[in-house]
Amino acid sequence: MKKTLFGVTLVAVVAAGMVAAEMVPRVSELRFSSSAGDISVQTVASGLVHPWSLAFLPDGNMLATERPGRMRIVSRNGQLSPPLGNVPKVFGSEQGGLLDVILDRDFAQNRTIYFSYAEPFDGGGRTALARARLDDNEMPQLSDVKVIYRQHGPASSGNHFGSRIAQASDGNLFVTNGEHFTDRDMAQTLDNDLGKIVRITPDGAPAPGNPFADKPGARPEIWSYGHRNPQGLAINPADDKLWEQEHGPMGGDEINLIVPGHNYGWPLVCYGVDYDGTPVGTGKATMEGVEDPLWHWTPSIAPSGMAFYTGDLFPAWKGNLFNGALKSEILVRLELKGDRVVKEEKLLQDLHERIRDVRQGPDGALYLLTDNSSGRILRIAPALHLGLRGLFQEVRGTITAMNN
Repeated sequence: MKKTLFGVTLVAVVAAGMVAAEMVPRVSELRFSSSAGDISVQTVASGLVHPWSLAFLPDGNMLATERPGRMRIVSRNGQLSPPLGNVPKVFGSEQGGLLDVILDRDFAQNRTIYFSYAEPFDGGGRTALARARLDDNEMPQLSDVKVIYRQHGPASSGNHFGSRIAQASDGNLFVTNGEHFTDRDMAQTLDNDLGKIVRITPDGAPAPGNPFADKPGARPEIWSYGHRNPQGLAINPADDKLWEQEHGPMGGDEINLIVPGHNYGWPLVCYGVDYDGTPVGTGKATMEGVEDPLWHWTPSIAPSGMAFYTGDLFPAWKGNLFNGALKSEILVRLELKGDRVVKEEKLLQDLHERIRDVRQGPDGALYLLTDNSSGRILRIAPALHLGLRGLFQEVRGTITAMNN
């Protein structure tokens, strides 16, 4: 009852201040146009060094990774905790470091998180996945840290680790692996994990039902192969299908619908070309026996981070797929019809920030991470001057998050 009364009071107070709010922009707020009307971009937190991933905690705080090897708790008002203790040492060269983080589906009960990183190995690094318990008391730290997966294959000198994580409804984990740039032909062979998406249990074992479990010489954890550097992974909540996003070379960035056991072509086929302008592999964009991308960007946008939108703040965008872009410094909205992309919208083109990750918050807003040495967490929501309808949608999202 108190929460309901508080919600009514909050709506009344905010509505009463509507005129003033429309005249004075929020602190650190920028406004941009979009197909859903004007949107605001607010800085939630700053001072993060090359942040790579973001996860929302049940109390409204956030868990953020920094590529140099730090993990922090970020409060709702943007305060950064000291680096969490017991984070493993990372291989921090070039694209390597501390990378993705997600909460276990039963986090509220078990406090378990999963995080990926470039693990020091054989003079370079390799993709690794660890499981830990988050102890966010006065001195937040990780406990019971255990590496549950290590990429099989040669070390990377600093490039193409992949490292995105998604957890399916059955609890099993998908992890993307890059092909290290210099070992790209290994993406087509099944005796290693380079250029693969793997599917494992929460304990790190190959998940039952994997497509190559009974194939002699093949790694039993492999789910799909022929990938380059997948830095986006998300499960569509509408149908539980797995979608992936990966970097091409010069052109040929892809969005793929992942089917177990299928070959996604790299480096045999590609819509782009190599950095020296020569053809990739066969010089063709498609070939028999290889899955075509659902969408591709040529020239490249350098996509990283993706999220399906299910919130209420942007009703017209429900079910859309949002993608960050590093090179193009934009946020891309893809409108879907079933498994087809039917429209693209490029957002925040004047923001001039490398977008590393995209997440939907519990309040229905979109949250972005900017990739630089003074990285920020940004919140994307309808601008207040949309009027009472947009305002009440934002307030309703806030109340819903509080009640949860």
